[in-house]
Amino acid sequence: MNAAKRQIALVGFLQAQNCTTIPAAWRHPDARHDVTSVGFYQHIAKVLERGLFDLGFFDDRLAMPDMFGGDHKHTVENGIRCVKLDAVTVLTTMGMATTKLGLGATYSTTYFPPFHIARVFSTLDHMTGGRAAWNVVTSVNDNEAKNMGLSQAPDHDTRYDQADEFMEIVHGHWDTWEEDAIVADRDSGLYAHGDKVHRLDHEGSHYRSRGPFTVPRTPQGHPVVIQAGQSGRGIEFAARWGELLFMANPDIGRAKENYVKVKEVIGAAGRDPEQVKIANLTFPVVGRTMAEAEDRRAAYDELPNLIDDLSLLSEGLNFDFSDKALDEPLSAEDVEAMTGIQGIRNQVIEVTGKQTPTLRDFVEVSGRGRLAHPVVGGPVELADYFEEWFTTPACDGFVIAGTHMPGAFEDFVDLVVPELQRRGLFRTEYSGNTLRDHLGLSQPQLGSWKR
Repeated sequence: MNAAKRQIALVGFLQAQNCTTIPAAWRHPDARHDVTSVGFYQHIAKVLERGLFDLGFFDDRLAMPDMFGGDHKHTVENGIRCVKLDAVTVLTTMGMATTKLGLGATYSTTYFPPFHIARVFSTLDHMTGGRAAWNVVTSVNDNEAKNMGLSQAPDHDTRYDQADEFMEIVHGHWDTWEEDAIVADRDSGLYAHGDKVHRLDHEGSHYRSRGPFTVPRTPQGHPVVIQAGQSGRGIEFAARWGELLFMANPDIGRAKENYVKVKEVIGAAGRDPEQVKIANLTFPVVGRTMAEAEDRRAAYDELPNLIDDLSLLSEGLNFDFSDKALDEPLSAEDVEAMTGIQGIRNQVIEVTGKQTPTLRDFVEVSGRGRLAHPVVGGPVELADYFEEWFTTPACDGFVIAGTHMPGAFEDFVDLVVPELQRRGLFRTEYSGNTLRDHLGLSQPQLGSWKR
């Protein structure tokens, strides 16, 4: 993309569940509770498209949070992400209500076969005219493993080693059909050229997958690949495969350092860093004025409770905190046993300077379960924030997470987007029809993923 025309990417961070990523969201007085209805998600999709967002993306887990105390009762009673619908099915209904908005969903490489995921997302790409994206996760929780027939999740590096081979298979299947394979010539009786549809015949260390694939090449060539790895192994994986990377940097200094670092790793992997977009997770609290926004933030801070924090920390780190005191240092063995999201553990150690932080340290630094590191202000203050991060640069765009649904997105679209447009930082219309068009990503060539 021409540097003079570089513009902010905006991603709506969605959950097919009873709350946003913040458990307290369902307690907000303006939150809708019809979260199992098609109208709820189609309304959100229309709001995001009206705001010219690049895409809406669903985070997902394959279990409700029940690591804390080994029981789900507290999860259900407190509404802590206890409802979880299948994200791709929900996306399909959102695609029917929109024509431009990109549509992304999370699917795990640990619990689904590569052929299945390749087919799901290539089908979604066809059904939406080239708007599909797959967020690749390896899954971190033992409760997910137990739902899927295993006793525990594989260890961190093993998951990524398997995922690398998984991605080779998925991309190989996506390249099975050459773009001009189908002719559908009634007169000759030829539907497609047999020598332009290929079999994968993959036999590797972790997987076998034969093919040929059953879905022709899609409008985007490949659905866009989203990745959010922030550990050392995760960054290596993201640099090889990701096209839209999600980061969760709490301050601009750290974001700038990571932006440079990740772009360098992408280049070292033999890819064009300009063809990989980095978006930072952001929780805006928007008002018509700064005073109104501060009042909204203060009211929101009354909604969470400690069980929200403890439940989501246990889930995220794959470690049961239920028998740990808030203010006693954890043991080195405890910290080592946290096999979940390594970025959370590492951030707490880095920020506190302690190798064995307390549980309170984990609660306060991670912000799991509550509105952590929000950006609070009116349209001008919010636009100032986004402009500084974008032009530094510390990111290429932002993952906008809502305090409540659908009002948080409505406020952002009505108040902040016009100010970003006035400053020339954000589009005033979609320039194309596909998600790759929106993000400025090129169409992948056959075999271009091989390195």
